[in-house]
Amino acid sequence: MFEVLLSARQLTKRFGGLAAVNKVSLDLWRDRIHAVIGPNGAGKSTLTNLLSGDLPPSSGQLTLCDIDITGWPAERISRQGLGRSYQKTNIFLPFTVADNIQLAALSRDPQQPWNPLRWLQKATQSSAANARAARALELSGLKDRRFLAAAALSHGEQRQLEIAMTLATVPDVLLLDEPLAGMGAAEAQRMIELLLQLKKDHAMLLVEHDMDAVFALADHLTVMVNGQVIASDTPAAIRANPHVQSAYLGEETT
Repeated sequence: MFEVLLSARQLTKRFGGLAAVNKVSLDLWRDRIHAVIGPNGAGKSTLTNLLSGDLPPSSGQLTLCDIDITGWPAERISRQGLGRSYQKTNIFLPFTVADNIQLAALSRDPQQPWNPLRWLQKATQSSAANARAARALELSGLKDRRFLAAAALSHGEQRQLEIAMTLATVPDVLLLDEPLAGMGAAEAQRMIELLLQLKKDHAMLLVEHDMDAVFALADHLTVMVNGQVIASDTPAAIRANPHVQSAYLGEETT
């Protein structure tokens, strides 16, 4: 059964007199992928930053798993169960795949009182972190690449690694900002298959310009233009919406 995990109500972000995001409301449901599309400058990335806590809202309300998180910093929201990937891959290139994922998994170990000897312990001594890392490695499809340096991965595999690091924090909600950017057809198909596999256990928000991928993945589509939502509906209804065709989809097919 579907379950609302993240809910935004009238979320607004102003920069001086400019409303980059203007009274946007949406719900993210477990086992559903909610895609946000729109032309450049529509406010999609700003909205993602508001949902993740990277930017504080000017007004509006945000709840995560029935807890009001409005105004919380990103680190606190992340610990509450939200993970995100960024437009620019954010990984440690000299480290191995396994080490990148292990570091992310360790971030979820309980906070301990200050103990200088703790820094002498091996990172692999945490059985809970080891289990989180192993699960993320398996889910991401990178198990056979675990001993490679991240710098040796293809672009698509690096994007998979970033998602694996996010999974190692055991999030309920995933915010994915252009996860298919720069990929060839084969890599994009692998990413689509990965996201469909992850869908069952997560609520997911997808910001993506690849319309073929969007329509292959999304259960619900929200279209933004100039910081505002102009339509929010099923993919079939969005595809047939003349206002959306005029404002966005039409210019993608010319």
